[in-house]
Amino acid sequence: MPDFALRYIRLIEAFNRRVGRIAMYLIFVLMGVLLWSSISKTAFLPSLWTLEMAQFVMVAYYILGGPYAIQLNANVRMDLFYGNWSPRTKAWVDACSVLCLLFYLGVLLYGGIGSTAYSLEYGERSPTAWRPYLWPIKIIMCVGIGLMILQATAEFLKDICRIRGVSF
Repeated sequence: MPDFALRYIRLIEAFNRRVGRIAMYLIFVLMGVLLWSSISKTAFLPSLWTLEMAQFVMVAYYILGGPYAIQLNANVRMDLFYGNWSPRTKAWVDACSVLCLLFYLGVLLYGGIGSTAYSLEYGERSPTAWRPYLWPIKIIMCVGIGLMILQATAEFLKDICRIRGVSF
């Protein structure tokens, strides 16, 4: 395996590890928003922003933590056949799966960039009573999808290494 590919894997995995470890703490932000929502509904007037803010935080948590989850191999697999295969067969199947994932993520990123550009150009807002701008969460989504593409590419390169019998 070429040296640049190994450096790419190490660089992307280190970066996604840091982003994922930071994104883990968004669950506490989400808990705070939902706690405030509960308190404000019972003790004060209900807040208009809590539901939508909770949705935005959850999207950021999920999207930015996805590449880290792939890196940790924390994704769900149908293990009916997979668990009995050899490491090389698993690498072949994973490599084919990653190619499908990369196609899907590419289409998703293409649509996300178009939607973000529209949101920035026209100042798109949510149609709710709070009416927040949508471009910040759309940018976070595009960044997360981009990081997922980079991590999926690193996983593909690791699968190629496994197929060739190269350890990294």
